[in-house]
Amino acid sequence: MIRYGQQDITQADIDAVIAVMKSVNLTQGPAITQFEQSVIAHCGAKHAVAVNSATSALHIACLALGLGPGDLLWTTPNTFVASANCALYCGAQVDFVDIDPQTWNLSPQALEAKLIAAEKAGCLPKIVVPVHLTGQPCDMKAIHALSQRYGFKIIEDASHAIGGRYKGESIGSGRYSDITVFSFHPVKIITTAEGGMALTNSDELAIRLGLLRSHGITRDPDLMTQSMDGPWYYQQVALGFNYRMTDIQAALGVSQMTRLNSYVARRHEIAQRYNQLLADLPLTLPWQHPDSYSAWHLYVIRLQLDKIQRTHRQVFEALRAKDIMVNLHYIPIHTQPYYAKMGFKSGDFPEAEKYYSEAISIPMFPTMTEAQQDEVIAVLKEALGA
Repeated sequence: MIRYGQQDITQADIDAVIAVMKSVNLTQGPAITQFEQSVIAHCGAKHAVAVNSATSALHIACLALGLGPGDLLWTTPNTFVASANCALYCGAQVDFVDIDPQTWNLSPQALEAKLIAAEKAGCLPKIVVPVHLTGQPCDMKAIHALSQRYGFKIIEDASHAIGGRYKGESIGSGRYSDITVFSFHPVKIITTAEGGMALTNSDELAIRLGLLRSHGITRDPDLMTQSMDGPWYYQQVALGFNYRMTDIQAALGVSQMTRLNSYVARRHEIAQRYNQLLADLPLTLPWQHPDSYSAWHLYVIRLQLDKIQRTHRQVFEALRAKDIMVNLHYIPIHTQPYYAKMGFKSGDFPEAEKYYSEAISIPMFPTMTEAQQDEVIAVLKEALGA
């Protein structure tokens, strides 16, 4: 069986985790800070707040930016549901912006057109969440320019994209956004088993994120609203959550970070080989914008259904029948039953829906061998009838 993605755990990772398990700090200890600092050093952001999942990071990012009832958050329909659900957790409303037909990311042109109409209707978004699908960054400069004109905040959902770059800078630097979110799920670029992180260059947002991560409780006298009763004293100054990452997870993350660049470089090698060996098949291969250096979390092909005699489902099932465990990223959020109850329907975002009707994520992970890749390609050719 060849999975579409999988983690790489080395003896160094195991040793790092065991060292923490033998220490006095299993959670809220020094490994958290070490992990945060390693990501800061790579990305060039000022602050990082590690949490137990990227979903938690998205939630507290929305809260830190003041999202609440009566507000709007816009994102792409072509993403995992967490990119939109984070708004609902805050009591806000969600809408979507269709994707670019080349990059498959949120389209700046569609965003601008929707903003023009929203301004006239008096319903501009408070937050826009561009998602770096497959690891390729969105056109953040264009989106940021629109934020300056229309007054919305930006959360980069970079769950797929740690290790990538945009215009020569590491994704996560925060040049074109207020907060960037990473995921460390096992199939992502690096893993902490489960985990996420929010990065920002704002001192104020970093304090807010840190409070929201841990029940809204602080021991910092500067953040308290009254004097301390004694050295035991703490105050809850906000309504926060238990979204903390453990030191066990953080230790794994620190170890994995030492291989981040090599992981991404290997993913580029695999992608380049796919590009070469799949070029003559009836497929649309992932196009890469010259301003981007993708983290290549996923390698997505799109079937040219007018050139083959099989359906999307038939090709997908034929691959899985031969133990090529492909996947589909993603079912457009607005077509999910929960969102349909809000009034969204098929046909609302045609580019995202067309993408969904053709897309298949084929195996891509840094320990993938050429023999495994050759097997994927051979079975894919057979499934296409090529």
